[in-house]
Amino acid sequence: MLQTIERTALTQLVSNEEYARKVLPFIKRDYFSDRIERTIFEEITKFVEKYKKIPTQTSLEIEVQSRKDLNETDFKKVISVIKTLKTDENVNFDWLVDTTEQFCKDKAVYNAIVEGIQIIDGKDKSRNADAIPNILTEALSVGFDNTVGHDYLLDSDSRYDYYHKIEEKIPFDLEFFNKITKGGLPPKTLNIVLAGTGVGKSLFMCHVSANCLAQGKNVLYITLEMAEERVAERIDANLMNISMEDLYDLPKRMYDDKIQKIKKSTTGKLIVKEYPTASAHSGHFRGLIKELALKKSFKPDILFI
Repeated sequence: MLQTIERTALTQLVSNEEYARKVLPFIKRDYFSDRIERTIFEEITKFVEKYKKIPTQTSLEIEVQSRKDLNETDFKKVISVIKTLKTDENVNFDWLVDTTEQFCKDKAVYNAIVEGIQIIDGKDKSRNADAIPNILTEALSVGFDNTVGHDYLLDSDSRYDYYHKIEEKIPFDLEFFNKITKGGLPPKTLNIVLAGTGVGKSLFMCHVSANCLAQGKNVLYITLEMAEERVAERIDANLMNISMEDLYDLPKRMYDDKIQKIKKSTTGKLIVKEYPTASAHSGHFRGLIKELALKKSFKPDILFI
């Protein structure tokens, strides 16, 4: 019989504890299209969850006997397959893990496409076509996480390199802020502006977002209290270096000329999105980012809320 990756994975899951601990958290029952193999995988998973050890062939055969969803023919097939799970110690471990990871990725994408077709055909009544991008995104993100944490003693070299790594930052155009942040805003960080009512938090964020756009960054500004036009008005005043009062007196031709100069001076984009007060949450923001990526090929470098 031709050995498949599904059968190889099942064999290793009952004989190779290192392999099982590495890949079992990432393999799903849906990845096994054959019902017999899927049944065996379910029993392996239940055994590991309960006893924290991999099962033997004997224990699997006994556990399968308690299942009520197998007829006599399927039961015999399951037992027959379990008896064929003979380990091959010559199989390269790294190859085995890489091949299993690719198997999981391929199956995840395949299952996502099948789900998408069912939604389009109207067979899935609980979801509409808007769910398809999320389904595909989750499928494409499938992969094995090889890190299990930072070992303080063994990983000291990498920690030292981290201390001396020159981090890319988004600098302010305000010297004092660059001084207290040691050069600007690091990527993948949360930065909070705190001030009293009416002090100028929104004005400050508009100023910083305008500066980020001037540096060629993609900026997404989400406002929960101010109209989109009001935010854009303040950014206009910042980038055109005029007061908001003068902005209203600016002739259309001169305004267009200034906008053209801004377009030529930057490679970034700035998008302002307004949500009604107390009506939006992180799910809305996540959906907006995905929608912008699909419709405008826009991926923000920095996000203001």
